[in-house]
This record gives sequence, structure tokens and C-alpha cells, in this order.
Amino acid sequence: MLDTFNEQIMCFPPDHSFSFSFGRWLDTTLGVELIIRPDRQSASQLVARIVANELRINPRLVLGLATGGTMESVYALLVKEHRESKLDFSQCQTFNLDEYVGLAASDKNSYHQFMYEHLFSHVNIDLRNTHLPSGLSPDLEGECQRYEGMILEAGGIDLQLLGIGKAGHIGFNEPLSALRSRTRVKALAPTTIKQNAPLFDDPAKMPRRAITMGVGTILEARRCLLLATGAAKADIIAQAVEGPITSMVTASALQLHPRCTVIVDEDASRKLKEKEYYRWIFENEPEWESYR
Repeated sequence: MLDTFNEQIMCFPPDHSFSFSFGRWLDTTLGVELIIRPDRQSASQLVARIVANELRINPRLVLGLATGGTMESVYALLVKEHRESKLDFSQCQTFNLDEYVGLAASDKNSYHQFMYEHLFSHVNIDLRNTHLPSGLSPDLEGECQRYEGMILEAGGIDLQLLGIGKAGHIGFNEPLSALRSRTRVKALAPTTIKQNAPLFDDPAKMPRRAITMGVGTILEARRCLLLATGAAKADIIAQAVEGPITSMVTASALQLHPRCTVIVDEDASRKLKEKEYYRWIFENEPEWESYR
């Protein structure tokens, strides 16, 4: 077991660019905490409550954001919390996971527009504190380095929201992405193109590349929070959470994170082997008492 642990540790860079020291790893229980909720709405509500509570505790929260259909309900709930309970976004900063190469920020299919439509335009966030990579940069490699630098300058990401693609990716870290990878341009897998192309008026015009935070970048967040719902995600969730850590399923790298919570609905939990244990965690662990 120690040899396996050492092999996992060695997949990360030996220098200061990875924020967890070896001593901290030894003091921390590795693994994912998984919570099962009855349906999509209650799973989304739990994620939104966690984000809202973290923001109330730390108004200057550095929040990593994700896009996609799964996140729409989370953002709608956060907007509702802002309107009804004055949830304050004025001092926080945000960094999105990714953006398509070749799309302008004003393009209706860009993730800039997704975030503006679903969250930024409805809350009191300072748009100067919202960050996404530019898919139109003439120097894409330089843009990736700039984005990494901005995250570092902000002090790192406190809470990273994540979805999971059918190819098992987090961000656009497609199969065979290095587990120590940084923000970079990544070719999209056929599975991802098939999944996302229907969102475009002309599916053939969906970009084939994207800028994405790397797996290593994501793992440096102080807390990761992944939401997955629906039966179509059941197989990949089981692989990511209960399967081996592998670059073929980049979400599996979250098993190495010291504070990662995966929240799923019943449909997405169908293929999990330890469901009763995961239910026991939510019903008995003190950290979840205020959420029950």
C-alpha cells in the first residue's frame, strides 16, 4: 500500500507549484466523501447551500466555477438566495474552469455568456473580479500562463465547483490528461463533442479545442465540490469515485484531494457499491448536521 501511495504522490510536481506538502498529505485522509440525495433538485440545493455558507463565512472567497446544464440549477438557487436573503457576492472573485478556443466572449455559446446569463448578471458581483480564459487570444500558450498567474495572485481557489463529463473529465481534461497538468489548450474528445454539439445552432461549428484548467490546477483548490445527476452519469461516477486513479478518467484524481465532496442524486448513484455507507455519512457525520 505504501508503494501505491508513493506512486500517487510522485505524479505531482516536486516543486512549490503544488500547494500540498508531503507532510500535509501524510496527516490527511485521502479520498472522496460522497453524499446521495433523493433527486436532482435536492442535490443541487445542497451544493448551493454549501457555496452560500462558504461565501458567508468568507466574503472574499475565491470561487472556481463550472458550466453546463448540471450547474444551471445551482446558479438559479444562488441567485434566489441573493435576492431573498441578500447573499453578498460583492467581494468574492471567480475563476472558471474553461472556455472554447475560437469563440468570442460575446458569442452566445461561450462560457463567458453562460456565466453572465445564469449568474453574473443577477447578483452583485464586480465583473472585474470574474475571470475566464480568452478563447480568442493570439497567444494561447501565453493566455494559459497568464490565467495560472492570476489564480496564484488571488491566493489560490478556496472552493472549486465541478461537473463531470461522460468521458470522465473535470474541466476539459480529457482522457490521458496528465494528473499534474496545468492550464492549457486541450483537444476535445469525440464523446465530449457529441455531448456538447447539440447546444450549438449548427453542431458542426462547435469548437474542437478549449482552454482548460489542468488536473493539477484543480487539485490545488482548498476544497472541491462535484455535482452529478441523472442515470447517464451513473457509470462514470462509479469509475471516478470507486475505481482506480487513472488519467483515462481524470475525475478519479479527486480521490487524492484532502477535501473533496461529491454530491449525486439517486439516479447517478445506481452503480455505486457502497451506497449504504455513503448514506450513513450524511445521516451521522457532524459536519452534515446543519444540512440535514
